[in-house]
Amino acid sequence: MTRNHVARRSGSPRIRSRKGESASATFDEIVDVRFDRRELLKAAAAAAAIPAMVSPIAIAAASKALAQHGPVLAFKEIEAGIDERHHVAEGYDADILLRWGDPVVPGGPPLDVRNQTKDTQLKQFGYNNDFIGYVPMPGAANPSEHGVLVVNHESANSFMMRPGLTGADRKLVADWVTKDIVEIEMAAHGGSVVEVRKRDGKWAVVADSRYARRITAETEMEITGPAAGHERMQTRDDPTGRKVRGMLSNCAGGVTPWGTWLSGEENAHQYFWGTLDDSHPEASGFRRYGVPGRGYRWGLHHERFDITKEPREANRFGWVVEIDPLDPAATPKKHTALGRFRHEGAEGVIARDGRYVVYSGDDDRFWFVYKFVTAGRVNPNDRTANMNLLADGTLYAARYDKDGSGEWLPLVAGQGKLTPENGFRSQADVLIDARRAAEVAGATKMDRPEDIEADPKSGKVYVALTKNENRKPEQVDAANPRADNKYGHILEMMPDGGDHAAVTFRWDILLKCGDPADPETGGTFSPSTTSNGWFANPDNFAIDGDGHLWVATDGNSHSFTKRADGLWAVMTSGTARATSKHFFRSPVGGEATGPCFTPDSQTLFVAVQHPGRGGEDWPPFGRTATFEDPASRWPDFQDDMPPRPSILAITKRGGGRIGS
Repeated sequence: MTRNHVARRSGSPRIRSRKGESASATFDEIVDVRFDRRELLKAAAAAAAIPAMVSPIAIAAASKALAQHGPVLAFKEIEAGIDERHHVAEGYDADILLRWGDPVVPGGPPLDVRNQTKDTQLKQFGYNNDFIGYVPMPGAANPSEHGVLVVNHESANSFMMRPGLTGADRKLVADWVTKDIVEIEMAAHGGSVVEVRKRDGKWAVVADSRYARRITAETEMEITGPAAGHERMQTRDDPTGRKVRGMLSNCAGGVTPWGTWLSGEENAHQYFWGTLDDSHPEASGFRRYGVPGRGYRWGLHHERFDITKEPREANRFGWVVEIDPLDPAATPKKHTALGRFRHEGAEGVIARDGRYVVYSGDDDRFWFVYKFVTAGRVNPNDRTANMNLLADGTLYAARYDKDGSGEWLPLVAGQGKLTPENGFRSQADVLIDARRAAEVAGATKMDRPEDIEADPKSGKVYVALTKNENRKPEQVDAANPRADNKYGHILEMMPDGGDHAAVTFRWDILLKCGDPADPETGGTFSPSTTSNGWFANPDNFAIDGDGHLWVATDGNSHSFTKRADGLWAVMTSGTARATSKHFFRSPVGGEATGPCFTPDSQTLFVAVQHPGRGGEDWPPFGRTATFEDPASRWPDFQDDMPPRPSILAITKRGGGRIGS
C-alpha cells in the first residue's frame, strides 16, 4: 500500500515477519522499502547514472513496485529539446485560446501591431500572461465547461512588441521611450478577466461577456489592512494612503473558495526611477527591495514612478491584490496584512477551524517563505461575508531546522525582536518592511522561493525553490543543501496535525533538480525518471486530483539544459515518489506559467510568456531577438506578426482526465 513518507523520517527500514516465517526480507520487500525511503531513494537516483551496473532483476522488481503503489501518470512523455513550436504529450491537443492583443472587453479591436495605442491595448489581452485561475460560472450546467478565466500580465517588452527598435536603442533611453510607448506598456500590465466555454470538446472565449475586464497599471484600487492610511503609504496624489492606481509585475496568484482572484505583485521595484539620498528614511528599506530597479522608464513621464519626486509610491506596490471576477464594478483591494515583498503565488487552503491560510514565496535569492492566517473564518454559505477576510490576520515567515522540523515565526509588532528599538514602531512598519521583519525574526534564507501550493487532500505543501547561484559553501543549510545552486529544488512540508494554521511543521526535500545522470548537478529524481523527465528551475505548480505535482519551469535554455521550459508532472507518493514525466514543451524563449486545472481535471490551461525572446544560446538562431527578427513567430507563424504570449487549453482526445 502507499505509505505516508513524511511521517517516517528517521531510523532504519524494518521488515516485519509473521510468526513461523523468516525475518529475512524478500527482494521485493527490500525494493518496496527502498523506493519508499527518502534517503535510499536519493542513493538510487544517483545509481541511475550507471544503468549498466543495475541488474535486470532489480529493474523488474522496481517496475513491479511502481505498478503496484499509488496513482500513476499514464501519458507517453514527450522528448525534451528546443525548437520554434510547442509540443504536448501524444493523445492530447494544446489549442491556442487567447493571445496578446486579442479583444477582451466589448468593442475591443484585433491587434494591429503597427498601429498600437493605449486605448486599443486597454481593450485587449495584455502582454506576458502568467498566473491563470479558473472560476466556475455560477449556475453553470457543467462548472468544468463554463467559467471565468483570470490571468496576470506580468511585464511588457517593447523590443518584442513594436517595430523599429534595435539593440542600440536600449542605451538611448530618452530617444525612444516616448509617453505613448510608456502608456501602452502600462496598459499591457495588470490582468484580464474573460468568460470561457467548452463546446464540442473545444474551448472558446465568450465574446462581449459582461464579466470581461482589464486591470492595468492605472486601475484604481483600495488599500486595506494595518498599513492602510499609514504615513509611509501617503503620497501627493493620495494623502489618505488608502487608494492607489494600478498593480505591477503580477506573477503568480490564487483563487479563493469564495471565487475571488488573488494576484501577487512581484518585481515591482523595477518600475521606479531616480535616486534617493541615503539620509532619506526610506533609503535603507529601498535598498533591501532593490528600489529603484530602473527596468522601465515610466518615471520619465509619470512622476509617481520617480522616487526623487514621490519617494513613498514604491511602498504601495509589492502586495497581494484581491479582485472579484464576478463583479466587474468591484474595486480591487491591496491587502497589506499579507506583507510586502516580491510575491510569487498566493494560493490558499482552509484550516481545520475554518480560517483561510495563504502561502507565498518571496522570489529573490536569500529571501523567505511566508504564510498568512486570517483572523476570521470562511463562511461557505455567504460569499459577501468573506470579502474582507484578508484584511485582518497574522503573517508568518518559515524557519527550517536541520532535523526536519520547522516553525512559523509570527511577524507581529511588539513580539520578539520586532520592537520600536529595532525600527518597528507599528504593524504597518512590520508589513511594509516584511523582508527585514522576517530576517530579524530569524527566518531561513531560501534559494529563490517561488510558487507554493497545498494539496487539499494530503495536506502536504510544496515549495518551488528556483535557484541560487550566489549561495556559497559556507551558507549551505539543510533546506538549501547546494552551493552555487543553478538547478533549484522542491521542498515538501506537512503541517503538524495536518492543520495549516499550526505554527510547527515537518519538512523534506521532494527532489533536487538537474540531470541525475550527471553527478555534478546533484539531481535526485527517482530511478524511473527518464532522460526527458528531469528538469531545472521549478517555478509554478498545480496539483491534480490524484496528488500529482505539475511543475512549470523558468530558466531552461539551450546552453544550460539543452531543453526548453515546459511542464512536467511529478508523482509525490508511494514507490513512484519523485518520478517525473515531461508533458508539455514551450517554444524557444517561452516560459511555461500558470498551469491550472478545471474542477474535473479534464482541461489544463497553461500560459506561455515571452516566446521568441533571446535565442543567443540556441545555435539555429544564435543572435538577440527583436520584433523584426524573433527566434520564433509562435503561435501565428506569420511573417508580419511577432511572437505573442498566449494561453493554451490542453484536453485529451476523446475526453478524460489529464495525465490519467
